[in-house]
Amino acid sequence: MSGKMRGMVTGIAIWTVFTAGGASLAAGKGDVTYEKDVKKIVSENCLSCHGSDAPTMEAFKKDQEGFKKAMKGPRMDTYANLMVVVDGSDTGALMRRLDDGKAAKDGKPGNMYNYLGGTDAEKAANLKVIKEWIGGWTLKRKKDITEKELKAIRALEK
Repeated sequence: MSGKMRGMVTGIAIWTVFTAGGASLAAGKGDVTYEKDVKKIVSENCLSCHGSDAPTMEAFKKDQEGFKKAMKGPRMDTYANLMVVVDGSDTGALMRRLDDGKAAKDGKPGNMYNYLGGTDAEKAANLKVIKEWIGGWTLKRKKDITEKELKAIRALEK
């Protein structure tokens, strides 16, 4: 192969590597995010009990039974409030409550799974989006989650 031809082949190889790398960077645009994908699911299915008039997690823990009787759970009306149960002081709580039972030892869905939609198909589709958003789906409580499992939780805001 001539020097000129070798240079062209090298140039094509470099271009291929460069554009392939660019394509993988662009793939981030398809990531599931709170703002783009999850916020709508939460707004349509959760805010009647977990909206702006619901208690903070701290207040909820002080009177759980009273709030449950009033059909109020902890606030989840913002990304920050939702992250408390995804990747905060109560990591894993959202996953345990929304799980369809396929990840549970007893096979039972979480107590909030039925609120993910009006039909089984809608519930499954919404759960799929939320699982993709979270990334590191775990039913463990925060004290039992490993550092590796914690790092697997992505839950991007934007």
